[in-house]
Amino acid sequence: MATPDGRDEHAVPGSPVPGGDAPGAGTPPALGGEIPFRPLSISEILDGAIACIRLYPRAVLGPSLLLTTVIQVAGSVAAYFFVGRTARDEVTPGWVVRSVGTQFTLGAFGLVLSALAIVLLAGLMGPVIGRGLFGRRVSLRGAWRDTRPRLGRLILTALAVTLIPLLALALPILPFALFIVTDAPAGIGVLAGIIGFPLGAVLMVWLYVLLVLAAPAVVMERQTVGGALKRAHALSRGRWWRTFGTCLLAILVTVFMGFFALRIPFLLVELLFFGSGSGGESATMLALAVDTVGRIVSWTVVLPFDAGVITLLYLDRRMRREGFDLELRTRAHERAAARTSSVPSVPTAPAGNGRSPEGAPSGDDEFFEAWRTPSLSRSAPQGEPVRSGPGAMP
Repeated sequence: MATPDGRDEHAVPGSPVPGGDAPGAGTPPALGGEIPFRPLSISEILDGAIACIRLYPRAVLGPSLLLTTVIQVAGSVAAYFFVGRTARDEVTPGWVVRSVGTQFTLGAFGLVLSALAIVLLAGLMGPVIGRGLFGRRVSLRGAWRDTRPRLGRLILTALAVTLIPLLALALPILPFALFIVTDAPAGIGVLAGIIGFPLGAVLMVWLYVLLVLAAPAVVMERQTVGGALKRAHALSRGRWWRTFGTCLLAILVTVFMGFFALRIPFLLVELLFFGSGSGGESATMLALAVDTVGRIVSWTVVLPFDAGVITLLYLDRRMRREGFDLELRTRAHERAAARTSSVPSVPTAPAGNGRSPEGAPSGDDEFFEAWRTPSLSRSAPQGEPVRSGPGAMP
């Protein structure tokens, strides 16, 4: 349940009440002022994802281009060897059935790889949006330096976020497959399919939405893989429908832009030069190459949008549940008061690759320490979610 300002009623107590949308002293607004430094509405999250791409194109589009190229080239090579080389002038019904099944399998494989790329990009964009939040300069080299110490954990987290929902999809469908293989009565097989497929789809979507915030958490909070999954569950609890609705809107925008708007010029080229179907194998390869380039261009632009939405959802959940923006304002006021009264502040590590006061590894400077939860930065075990309510730490 939310308070009038949009926060959870069990948000971290002891934080000052914000005086409007403007951040506190010493705390610059997020992304150059284009995103309010407070809990975000759905439209602000969608606009903020676009703003991040526009403000930091090299840091965002560089990793996206690399991931998209690998995925789309792999998909095109697989499509050529499994579909393209079997094409013939005289199409038989059996070939059509096999071709449709093969293309469906390749399409599903491509969607899984795209989902994996989105989760990876969400982790990579965490430091980009985070440093923009603090008003710091963001570059491709800096984003790589921030992510590199946790790259292995980010990859494992992305695999877990992608594969766990897929396993949840497969388990309810398993009885249907067994009934088909064992030649069980048709009625039992149909009933298993009617129950299994919808149940598997619901479980897949529920788990994906519940775990997707783990990617930013593993990078920004320097979590373990298990700790990041627990943090994602803790942050999504009570806000599943809001997270689902925002991700659904982002996917609709992605599908429209990726499948239609940005690919229209390349589809026209394919239609004009290769629409007749003549030219043999060389023409097939050229048409596939044009289609691959079109998919690389379109998905390089739209995948960071989905990833940015996930990262901003993580930021929004921390603000609503833990009062993260209020905590940063409080720290800024304390530092300003310490400077005014000439009281030396607590020393922190330099903003480079030095070691943090807690002995974090190289690259874990005070920027990442600011993102760590109170329980993580004090005495709680690594990965334990922050408790909210009367027992929460102010």
